[in-house]
Amino acid sequence: MTGADPADVVAWIVLGRAGGDVVAATLDAVGRECARETLTATDAAAWIADREAVDAPRWVWSDATSWYPGLLAAGVRVARCHDLRLCHAILRDSALVTAADELRAATAWDVAGVAAPEQSAALFDLDEVATPVGPPGGLDAALAEFARQRAAVSGSSDPGRLRLLIAAESAGALVAAELRAAGLPWDAAVHDALLTEVLGPRRAGGGQPAHLQELADRVRRELGDPAASLDSQPKLLRSLHRVGILVESTSRWELAEHEHPVIEPLIQYKKLSRLLSANGWTWLDEWVRDGRFRPVYIPGGVVTGRWASSGGGALQLPRQLRTAVRADPGWTLVVADVAQLEPRVLAAMSRDERLADAARGRDLYSGIVESGTVATRSEAKIAILGAMYGATTGESGRLVPRLRRQYPRAMALVDDAARVGEEGGVVTTWLGRSSPAPSSGWRDSQSRATEAEASGADETQARRWARDRGRFTRNFVVQGTAAEWALAWLADLRGRLAALPPVPTDAAPRSGPVFAASPHIAFFLHDEIIVHTPIALAVAVADAVRGSAASAGRLLFGEFPLDFPLDLKIAQTADKD
Repeated sequence: MTGADPADVVAWIVLGRAGGDVVAATLDAVGRECARETLTATDAAAWIADREAVDAPRWVWSDATSWYPGLLAAGVRVARCHDLRLCHAILRDSALVTAADELRAATAWDVAGVAAPEQSAALFDLDEVATPVGPPGGLDAALAEFARQRAAVSGSSDPGRLRLLIAAESAGALVAAELRAAGLPWDAAVHDALLTEVLGPRRAGGGQPAHLQELADRVRRELGDPAASLDSQPKLLRSLHRVGILVESTSRWELAEHEHPVIEPLIQYKKLSRLLSANGWTWLDEWVRDGRFRPVYIPGGVVTGRWASSGGGALQLPRQLRTAVRADPGWTLVVADVAQLEPRVLAAMSRDERLADAARGRDLYSGIVESGTVATRSEAKIAILGAMYGATTGESGRLVPRLRRQYPRAMALVDDAARVGEEGGVVTTWLGRSSPAPSSGWRDSQSRATEAEASGADETQARRWARDRGRFTRNFVVQGTAAEWALAWLADLRGRLAALPPVPTDAAPRSGPVFAASPHIAFFLHDEIIVHTPIALAVAVADAVRGSAASAGRLLFGEFPLDFPLDLKIAQTADKD
């Protein structure tokens, strides 16, 4: 509203709880409290719906997981929120925030942190989950924390980027709640049939299905050990060593490097055993209800800002079960995933126009081949992943130097991030999420290695831990920025879908009162989205998915000449074949 008095503009409504009541404080455009109202729990949903329709404020609350599911169940959808808990975690640790002492002192709003890697050569730490700690629920506590966060952003070295990040993070919190409320359409009968075909019929009492038992028997025969334990890695390794297969792990890739009659059935056994334990009949009984899979998403649950899942394993949807994801009658699915998201983000962050040229309008790896940098698409993929994950040996070690010559800006960005990490520094994503500082154990190790009496073992450990941290920070900046792009994609798409007209004649009541007649995001996995939509709106939804991906790129990276192409299909199932 141009020229409007800020006192007349409802910008935020802060919610808190007092006993069984809801207390709401209305703030104007400059953050002054204009009014306060106490509502019974019964009246709160209707009041929030009314204010949403009239004022379209940004709702400020302790965390969306405490407030939004109840509103959705009552048929109330809000457009925008500010999630204090999620935003606190970002601002408390961001290197862009120049005065964070007050935020850090407000430990009641903290989320349990995830330590940076010390001893692991792998980057498994990027996938560890931060466990939320319940924040304060009172209105005064929420108002005080909101004031701290606004001051931290306004006084930061780049307020614009941080405002965009916390808005995207909060939008993600709304999407996560909506995903659980609407659920992913899931045909339990199809799932059961697929399990029966692959594993054999379900056995009463939970015994191994026939096909899995046959593979286990075959593996034991090839090992010459009828009592071999196949589900304990240490015991299985000993059995393998006894027949001359000297592997250090039972990973599929390491096993495949050896020739022995046990290898093929063992790999197949491990694959089917994983399916049974992760997504078998027990999973089906627990997580699919009334034609919907409703996992528990945790926005910002991974240290880089990626989402995690605390229930249902939504972030590991097996390819062979995707045919069980089936639209309701009269509805269809729009399934879209981004091609090579992280390498494209690396090109945009580094402003490497050569790498952007390789990606524009085509498969990025094929573009690298066409540039003459490497000979095959497989080599291009190995080289790019090696550069982002810090691989220094094998094929990656041989190929990465070629990337440095052809794409110096992109490679300098990740190399610099690795150097900062190895020196104990902190790196930051494009919008302002910073990596955790190294632990005291890490710092002690580095200090010990410089002392005169340091042993060779001390020096070796310090070098290894430094390299591990360098690999962590190298990937942090890319994976974290890719997560920010994905949040922007989600937020923009959510708004576009809300603007489409409902189709009440094709109602899907199992999606809940908010989404029974409207297209909605039903699934999200890092770089993939599934939208459940009335068939009549499928083309419009596909356009919205594409448009929001393009918008996310512009929002983060401006007019840098890079696209984010989607592999998109409209179909009744989510099957990728």
